[in-house]
Amino acid sequence: MSTRPLHRLQDLLGYRFQSIDLIHQALVHRSYAHERTETGLDDNERLEFLGDSVLSLVISHMLLIKFPQADEGSLSRMRASLVNEGRLAAIAADLGLGDLMRLGKGEEMSGGRDKPSILADAVEALLGAVYLDGGLDAAFHVVRRLFDEKLEQMVTEEDPLRRLDKDFKTQLQEATQAKKRMVPQYVVEREEGPDHDKVFYVTVSLEGRLLARGVGKSKKAAEQDAAQKALAWLEAGGELI
Repeated sequence: MSTRPLHRLQDLLGYRFQSIDLIHQALVHRSYAHERTETGLDDNERLEFLGDSVLSLVISHMLLIKFPQADEGSLSRMRASLVNEGRLAAIAADLGLGDLMRLGKGEEMSGGRDKPSILADAVEALLGAVYLDGGLDAAFHVVRRLFDEKLEQMVTEEDPLRRLDKDFKTQLQEATQAKKRMVPQYVVEREEGPDHDKVFYVTVSLEGRLLARGVGKSKKAAEQDAAQKALAWLEAGGELI
């Protein structure tokens, strides 16, 4: 990979890596590592695991400072709103990670460079790499740089804590009614497992258009999961045509 795109990525992160190998590893998807074993490259999953914890810690710290009166439940919901897959995928797009990822042939052909899950994981892997390379102070700096604008928007919203006290289904219904004057529809696609340990798979649609799929240990939990993913898609720029 040319060093020029990596220099630009580091400019966008506001951080210069001491070990360039870490930034390379953060951009290696498991499909590439499995197909190209001769390269000896590790995939980014371990870095993603670490970065997920780093991101949660830093965002939690930022929220405690910004919302000193918020209770644990409100803080958890705000954190979930900031670090969901859709939000992370949007940040990845701003950083140009799709073009920098190393993907296996199958993943490449199936549109992996645009998959929100792959892009979101890459952001977390990069944060894990920053932490290993520069420590917690460096990780704090990068997370603030990537998320501060969104956090400030949350601070200036009218009564953000009251809004976040609403469950995801309520929030999605309000969003769709405001934009389309319609209520989303939830359908159970299937159930798996024995009666004492079932897993429900649910879709949420609007005017027959699929918005998201959800999974949960109950129908209600699966619907909430689907609604949260639909909200993340809307927040990342999705449009209700």
